[in-house]
Amino acid sequence: MADAHFTPDPQQLAAERWFQALRDRICAAFEALEDEGSELPALPDAPRSPGRFVRTAWERTDHSGRPGGGGVMAVMKGRVFEKVGVNCSTVFGQFSPDFAASIPGAEEDPRFFATGISLVAHMANPHVPAVHMNTRMLATTRRWFGGGADLNPALPRAEDEASFKAHLKAACDRHHPDHWARHSAWCDEYFFNRHRNRARGVGGIFYDWLEFNDEAGFEAHFAYTRDVGEAFLAAFPEIVRRRMATPWTADERLALLRYRGLYAEFNLVYDRGTLFGLKTGGNIDAILMSLPPEARWD
Repeated sequence: MADAHFTPDPQQLAAERWFQALRDRICAAFEALEDEGSELPALPDAPRSPGRFVRTAWERTDHSGRPGGGGVMAVMKGRVFEKVGVNCSTVFGQFSPDFAASIPGAEEDPRFFATGISLVAHMANPHVPAVHMNTRMLATTRRWFGGGADLNPALPRAEDEASFKAHLKAACDRHHPDHWARHSAWCDEYFFNRHRNRARGVGGIFYDWLEFNDEAGFEAHFAYTRDVGEAFLAAFPEIVRRRMATPWTADERLALLRYRGLYAEFNLVYDRGTLFGLKTGGNIDAILMSLPPEARWD
């Protein structure tokens, strides 16, 4: 896998193409929301016209200096979306010896392949929740899918939480009767700021190590991962449309900025994706894209 002329196999290529296609559909849906919100009151530094994604390609070298894939960072700053990033990457090479010891299947053979999509949206209106979604495929001497989606409101609304989770539960239930119970509980456990004894958001799903060793296993877990992406694409724009025209006050904006501090703390202290990107020589701007454009800690 560490060869500069590495070519993905059919499973790897199928996953990579799906993540890129999902990225394009999400970007189009979010730009449509910007168009719909073009006449809404905006923050002082918001653009006059609806926001559009700016895509920046990047290339990666591994810890030994060899080429190892790359990705495209897509970031939009607008009137509805204060800052949203939708990133896709495909990287390969060799883990550093210390990091390889922590990755299943890489303990004795450090070669790896990883492809995925990662999304974080920070919204201008405090009544519209922030959101995170990430799905990925990893391959060492073992192969698995992971990911999830979770809602992160500064001003929680039961209706928004219920509708978001209903879409995800339906996706889970189409694939395994235990997925929703297990993956929603895993989300609550994982997205938790232990140093503050406080959840980062109101939940969703999180899963990892959906391992497969044959084509049937790949197809089953890949189908679930695709459905997670579809559920997110159905759920979040629905919430944005419901809330983006709600009037907000200076105190509500302050509550949003203080909540963003909590969000940033999790991503810098606990997030696996942040650690994976830093340990594998990823693009720093893409890795830290998840951080909000403005936050408060007072």
